[in-house]
Amino acid sequence: MVETNLPAPAGIEGPGFFATALDSVVGMARKNSLWPLPFATSCCGIEFMATMASHYDLARFGSERPSFSPRQADLLMVMGTIAKKMGPVLRQTYEQMAEPRWVLSVGACASSGGIFDTYSVLQGIDRVIPVDVYVPGCPPRPEQIIEGLLKIQQLAESESTRRRDSDEYKALLESYKIS
Repeated sequence: MVETNLPAPAGIEGPGFFATALDSVVGMARKNSLWPLPFATSCCGIEFMATMASHYDLARFGSERPSFSPRQADLLMVMGTIAKKMGPVLRQTYEQMAEPRWVLSVGACASSGGIFDTYSVLQGIDRVIPVDVYVPGCPPRPEQIIEGLLKIQQLAESESTRRRDSDEYKALLESYKIS
């Protein structure tokens, strides 16, 4: 018998059965099985490597399988400086991901362009794709990256299975001209 410390969603229990809302079960499953796609371009990528290593061990949070294919990932982790020429590539990567998908912007460069206020650097990835959680820092410590992942997990757990069909979400994608 496998024992876990995960709390069960609120529901009705009895001998041999457990009943709860489908959204609660789906949210719990999504929360504990995020597959990140690391889009790392510079020093924040090194901090991500440290986060994946044994000392911090991102696998404890259900994200032990980094996916290097957007079609198999549901969490896009953008880390480091993004040049304007990389903007279309980042957007295409985001569009190739299946719904539901979340975006974690790691570091000052991905979030706001960082110290590189130049013509060639994208001043925040939120100019090309919607971002769910920002992790500040230059570069952020692995503990900050883990906190960002935990915030994404909270979003994944609490999000309704129907949110992605809402008019509000469709308007958000339309504002980025994403169909």
